[in-house]
Amino acid sequence: MSGRYAFILAGGVGSRLCLLSERRAKPAVPFGGKYRIIDFTLSNCVNSGIFDLGVLTQYRPTSLNQHIGIGRPWDLDRTHGGIQLLQPAPGAAQSDWYQGTADAIYQNLMHLKRRRVDEVIILSGDHIYKMDYNVLYAFHRRNRAMLTVAVTEVPEKDVSQFGILEAEPNGRVTAFKEKPRGPVTSRLASMGVYLFDRDALIRWLVEDAASPGSTHDFGKDLLPRLVASGEGVFAYRFPDYWQDVGTLDSYYEANLAFLSGKPPLDLHDPSWIIHTQSADRPPVRFGLGSRVSHSMITNGCVVSGQVTNSVLFPGVVVSAGAVVRDSIVMHDTVIGPGAVLDRVIVDKEATIGAEARVGHGDEMPPNRACPEHLSSGLVVVGKRARLPEGLQVGRNARIGAQVVESDFTAPVPAGGVVDGPESMH
Repeated sequence: MSGRYAFILAGGVGSRLCLLSERRAKPAVPFGGKYRIIDFTLSNCVNSGIFDLGVLTQYRPTSLNQHIGIGRPWDLDRTHGGIQLLQPAPGAAQSDWYQGTADAIYQNLMHLKRRRVDEVIILSGDHIYKMDYNVLYAFHRRNRAMLTVAVTEVPEKDVSQFGILEAEPNGRVTAFKEKPRGPVTSRLASMGVYLFDRDALIRWLVEDAASPGSTHDFGKDLLPRLVASGEGVFAYRFPDYWQDVGTLDSYYEANLAFLSGKPPLDLHDPSWIIHTQSADRPPVRFGLGSRVSHSMITNGCVVSGQVTNSVLFPGVVVSAGAVVRDSIVMHDTVIGPGAVLDRVIVDKEATIGAEARVGHGDEMPPNRACPEHLSSGLVVVGKRARLPEGLQVGRNARIGAQVVESDFTAPVPAGGVVDGPESMH
């Protein structure tokens, strides 16, 4: 068997995640109590025996770079192979900001050409799933494919959010439409998992780079052209759980799905560990009178209040009398005495003042700054926000990062916005 090499695309903006991805790349967004989104793709690689990876970053990469480091949690701190963070180099003789997903790979072809591999797997760093890529390689070789695209069946209402493929029973792809509008005959969505014949990929990327009308994107340009030209493109139907957490609602629902009696992925499976960068933290501590049900509580948390159907990341403090309900609370946030959180996503290191009510009332107007992303009743609180005592925050509100108590002059109404100094609005 030849060696294996993977590119992981991790440079996307992820604007539909609102505050959560304004100051960090989408793959670096915390998920599931202790992980980052990219941990699932990285762990899939090493669990599948792929230990030579290039991670392509671009948008606000600092948090992602710090998380990955030299790759030690994934056993990727290696002399031969291992992990490389590949960033664009604007102003260089033959380099510029990545124009699209295909262009990102094209600008890094030197890394592929240096390696003796027959295929190259290209992955997205922003999906939640467990997949043995060895099965994909076997399918690809069995069909003598030039390109194999992993697909999953999505609900009809979600078809317009994905690249949709039509395929024959043997898997040969006959049509591809990127985010189609109107009726379609297929619900097979691309998972952003591509296995290419190495030499064919190099040839196709060179051709795409020379095409003046191309946006240099796999979904918009390369895949439709390859399918239309009759190249050997096959669809591998992935039968298990896969989730694109690209919106606030899907992110929220995917996190809380892990609280169910039968979670979508078994995070306790010793044969398929999801590796991550973990800080040393003391054990969880439950104070006298605390009550916790149907929740995920991670190391370093101190709970003296009530937590129901919620995810608490490391170091969260829930003070006496406080109630956290149907919420996601990230690292080192402090929830003051008597405060109530109801359907709230709180970013890291926030402080919720005593007796505050966040996620209050029944009114549900969409958020006035980002109505398309924040309209289902969630409240989002940014990193290091400090909410004053007794504050009331209505549903679909957005509280910016780094706000302080003096930024609040009145209750925050449903759909309201309080911008901090780092706001992108």
